[in-house]
Amino acid sequence: MSSHALLVLFGSQTGSAQDTAERIGRQAQRRHMRVRVEALDSYNVANLISESLVVFVCATTGQGDPPDNMKKFWRFLFRKSLPADSLCRLDCAVLGLGDSSYPKFNFVAKKLHKRLLLLGANMLLPVGLADDQHDLGDPWLISFWQKTLSLYPPPAGLAPLREEEKLPPRYVFHFLDEVPDKQTEHLQTPPTPLQPFPARVVFNQRVTHPSHFQDVRHIELDITGSNIQYSAGDVVMMRPCNAAEDVEQFCQLLKLDPERYFTLTPTDSIPARLPQPCSVRFLVEQFLDISAVPRRSFFEVLATFASNELERDKLLEFSSAQGQDALHSYCNRPRRTALEVLADFPHTTVELSIDYLLDLFPEIQPRSFSIASSLLQHPNRIQILVAVVKYKSMLFKPRKGLCSSWLASLDPSTGDVYVPLWVKKGSLSFPQDPDTPVIMVGPGTGVAPFRSAIQERAAQGKMANVLFFGCRSESKDFYCRSEWEEKVQAGQMILVTAFSRDQVRHFNMIHLQEEKIYVQHRVKEQSKLLWDLIAKKNAFFYIAGSAKQMPASVCDALKEVFQKEGGMSENQAQEMLDAMEKAKRFQSETWS
Repeated sequence: MSSHALLVLFGSQTGSAQDTAERIGRQAQRRHMRVRVEALDSYNVANLISESLVVFVCATTGQGDPPDNMKKFWRFLFRKSLPADSLCRLDCAVLGLGDSSYPKFNFVAKKLHKRLLLLGANMLLPVGLADDQHDLGDPWLISFWQKTLSLYPPPAGLAPLREEEKLPPRYVFHFLDEVPDKQTEHLQTPPTPLQPFPARVVFNQRVTHPSHFQDVRHIELDITGSNIQYSAGDVVMMRPCNAAEDVEQFCQLLKLDPERYFTLTPTDSIPARLPQPCSVRFLVEQFLDISAVPRRSFFEVLATFASNELERDKLLEFSSAQGQDALHSYCNRPRRTALEVLADFPHTTVELSIDYLLDLFPEIQPRSFSIASSLLQHPNRIQILVAVVKYKSMLFKPRKGLCSSWLASLDPSTGDVYVPLWVKKGSLSFPQDPDTPVIMVGPGTGVAPFRSAIQERAAQGKMANVLFFGCRSESKDFYCRSEWEEKVQAGQMILVTAFSRDQVRHFNMIHLQEEKIYVQHRVKEQSKLLWDLIAKKNAFFYIAGSAKQMPASVCDALKEVFQKEGGMSENQAQEMLDAMEKAKRFQSETWS
């Protein structure tokens, strides 16, 4: 093993950057290099001055923001007090993972690269700008290893291990002969990702018409005794469980007894969420992400177990840079799950060693939902609106969203059911001044944070609330209708609706296309009201919902309002919108 050590630090939101960081870690091991792979926020950033070789792998989220697990690191690194030469002994490189269809493509990686240069670091390569749509950083990684191995050569006479050779597993499983005594857990307050609060499901109601294609649930959770406080715009976090039939199939494929217990070694780096001892059921049901679409590294590890020639060739193809289009067609396009892949490669699955489960499967990631209620109207409660994800792909079995399907299955009428959860600050914040009007555009489940805001503001006596709500049909998916009508009657809000499929239908397809009415059309129609509120009364403007065309269409409609009512040019309208965004008077929270 080389005396040189590589540190790979990642900032990852969806798991892509973590997956790439772990791939780099395995590449280092194959080159006989000591390596550590860590999330940026779990690393003590003060130690950076004493590192010699570091690779940063980072994603970009939202509007060019760093991922959640590198926010502390980001704040530290951009402190003005840091000396200009503080990283002068560091050799490092930055690989960004992004999506070139977004305007702020790899913004975080570019900014990090610049900042490291300013702090005196020696950058081994230009910043790597990998694109989810095309390359996964392979050309950049080839250059990185050429440069690194010229500066940090491996021990003489040691050739790199081949890709198909097994690396040692991160952990070794030790099965116990007896079932251990149940541990009693002490709940932390307030709840955290490691110690979430088990909130009882109070109700779980479908709020779309039975004939409507989309099942949307209104779910209420009891947080009595949790010490959770939240305000409008905050989000509730939860980790879903794998479906019982998937757990059963997984255990059958790998010949595992779900009721057996095990411990892991080495003990110093065991994932904090895994109890010791741990049952196979807990591991498979609550920890391993077996129903996610597997990433490239899954096939890299799986290939090392293949002795069947046909299966090995296919797995090696999916692991290679050249095979990424084939992998995309096999996995990503039809949304094939890791569990289904194991079933497709039966000879390899039979040979899989249990010790490699934590190398093969990532941990189930927490999901976030905008809170759709206010503690001022619903004390000790959190309410959410959940669209249940279910659709057909080319595969026989319908595709299901892990978290939304799990939540939809929780039926409080059969006995007490619980959702372990915690709360974190959201990206939306609302004005304190009681006279400042608030304009909210929230089609579909995008209305959730605005229901929270309207309940909170109405309870505080803030009545200047305008909501634009859009859905397909007034009779099928008009969420919270009676509540909005009551609040309009009480003078607590103005409601503007758009029902895209309720217009008169023409047989001519061209007319049919034109006659769909969306929230952006209503924004243009209400130009006088909006201009008065924004230009004369300093209103705040919010958008929440699906990140497809809606946010851009609403922004365009708003700029048309500025041009029409304010006599502005296109450029001036854009400048006004930019100024509002800078002053936090324009905010958006969108999801894909």
